[in-house]
Amino acid sequence: MTEEALDLLVEAARRAMANAYAPYSGFSVGAAVMADSGAVYEGCNVENASYPVSMCAERGAIAAAVSAGERAFTAIAIVASGGAPCPPCGMCRQALYEFGPDLDVILDSPEGSRMVYRLADLLPHAFGPASLTSRNGAA
Repeated sequence: MTEEALDLLVEAARRAMANAYAPYSGFSVGAAVMADSGAVYEGCNVENASYPVSMCAERGAIAAAVSAGERAFTAIAIVASGGAPCPPCGMCRQALYEFGPDLDVILDSPEGSRMVYRLADLLPHAFGPASLTSRNGAA
């Protein structure tokens, strides 16, 4: 991924973060996922008074992409309102793995501190579609 493409993806995540609904935690998060097609889909966290009902930005971006017919991703950028780059939670790592186990995960802070990881490094020994193979080898 070029620096220019990476910057555009991070900017999309920043735009999404501006729309976050975080009245309880005050911790806004934006995510932008790039599909294999090159299209970019944004998501932001949406909190709920019943905390488990809340939606993470990463899963919001995934839902937007899947709703548009995408099934494979190359990268995701995540920006959070905290001071340091914020990695995706475990649930989001698992959700991302379903669609792009080798995707780049770009973490960026409001101050521009950036880290890049491979999803497989953030979620080693992941549970995925191959884990559901039956005894006869069929999924």
